[in-house]
Amino acid sequence: MLDFYRKHKEIINYLIVGGLTTVVSLAVYYGSVLTFLNPRDALQLQAANILSWICAVAFAYVTNRIFVFESKSQAVAREACAFFASRLGTLFMDMAVMFLTVTCLGMSDKIAKLIVQVLVTVANYVLSKFFVFRGR
Repeated sequence: MLDFYRKHKEIINYLIVGGLTTVVSLAVYYGSVLTFLNPRDALQLQAANILSWICAVAFAYVTNRIFVFESKSQAVAREACAFFASRLGTLFMDMAVMFLTVTCLGMSDKIAKLIVQVLVTVANYVLSKFFVFRGR
């Protein structure tokens, strides 16, 4: 089992960190729409989405840098900017899918958010591996 972990350490750690990041994102999103934002209003739906994104990205940068990609880069500002830029791209994807599924198609925002999280997690790994933490 330990050999399997060593062989696939990066992807296993990414899945763990991604799972925790998803928990942060969903907790902030659901907490927002259950307390002070109305997901039936398109602007408030997106506000909840953006708020959950900000919290998740801040958590994800630190945990990905330390535990997944084990970055030792001294160019932290460049790395952080690249990380946030790549996550901004997937935020727009997230917002577009949420708008399409919830606002246009009438899908439950709770179910749509879970589907979006899977898509975003895969896209974020690819961008982090090949764009952000490529210099390690």
